[in-house]
Amino acid sequence: MHDFHALRRLPPYVFSEVNKMKAAARKAGRDVIDLGMGNPDLPTPDFIVDKLCDVVRDPKTHRYSASKGIPGLRAAQARYYQRRFDVRLDPETQVVATLGSKEGFANMASAITAPGDVILAPNPSYPIHAFGFIMAGGVMRALPAAPTEEVFREAEKAVKYSVPKPIAMVLNYPANPTAYVASRDFYREAVRFAKKHELFILSDLAYAEIYFGEPPCSILEIDGAMDVAVEFTSVSKTFSMPGWRIGFAVGNETLIAALTRIKSYLDYGAFTPIQVAAIAALDHSEECGQQVREVYRKRLDVLIDTFGRAGWTIPRPDASMFAWAPIPEVFGSDSLEFSKHLLEAGDVAVSPGVGFGERGEGFVRVALVENEQRIRQAAKGVAKALSQ
Repeated sequence: MHDFHALRRLPPYVFSEVNKMKAAARKAGRDVIDLGMGNPDLPTPDFIVDKLCDVVRDPKTHRYSASKGIPGLRAAQARYYQRRFDVRLDPETQVVATLGSKEGFANMASAITAPGDVILAPNPSYPIHAFGFIMAGGVMRALPAAPTEEVFREAEKAVKYSVPKPIAMVLNYPANPTAYVASRDFYREAVRFAKKHELFILSDLAYAEIYFGEPPCSILEIDGAMDVAVEFTSVSKTFSMPGWRIGFAVGNETLIAALTRIKSYLDYGAFTPIQVAAIAALDHSEECGQQVREVYRKRLDVLIDTFGRAGWTIPRPDASMFAWAPIPEVFGSDSLEFSKHLLEAGDVAVSPGVGFGERGEGFVRVALVENEQRIRQAAKGVAKALSQ
């Protein structure tokens, strides 16, 4: 194997060990309940599938599409932001469609990062938030994941002691994996901080429609945010369309133009029928969002109840499709070893917290990606594992 420079910057994939164990257990005939990967199991709504089938029969849609997204899709995303957040977006200059929010985030990092540039990002966090920049040659400075004043105290230190000073700050609320939700006051302080120190904000809002209390807000609701911020969303979770690979970046025109230019060199956009189906999805966001929230709420209720009776108390998240679960004290804080134990002794797979950053140690992420009966079955496996 060649020792490629880009690969040297990436650490070993923490989840690979658990994935290998899952594969081996299943090969041996064991019924593993996988609550690890955040891969929605719900079917895409019929009306979205029907729209895809209708459009795909037109041979004109089989040609190359538009890298930044077809105009109708960008207009649908602007309509969604107007309805949901009361934020006005220009579909031509402030919206670009991406091949999922993960691709959009990684290409944005590539667009704005020079070797050695410093980026502020939460730890623990979704891996692309750090590694998108690392692959682009950037240097990461960790911030607390919880949306409190401590974020800005740590960010002030990073600005003071980093050379060169940071160029961007990553925010992710509702957060993956921690499920934290940010308030408007927090976003106001983030915008103030960004303007004071002349840096950009990249906000990941992929879980905007999966919440169990007050609806999460967008940073773009804040006065002045459009001057410094871009926000990433996706149809994957709200509409159960993870494999369709449609996401968006919206907001600051300079950042959107940079991402659009990078993408013009890399892809021709998603398959046109998929983009047209995504238009139908976005125009029914309220109905679909309510339905998917009810499913996840019921699953969460079962998880909290049955895992609690099995001996594992899990805090109730306010949003997202994840629970951020502290490891029971008797098992210490090694999240990889605890994940392996749950799999070996209970046939239950979860994601080790350390896979989201070293500050994730002591926790595991539990995804609500199985039905209520399977979650009850998982609780029995948890009880068995905790007794050993």
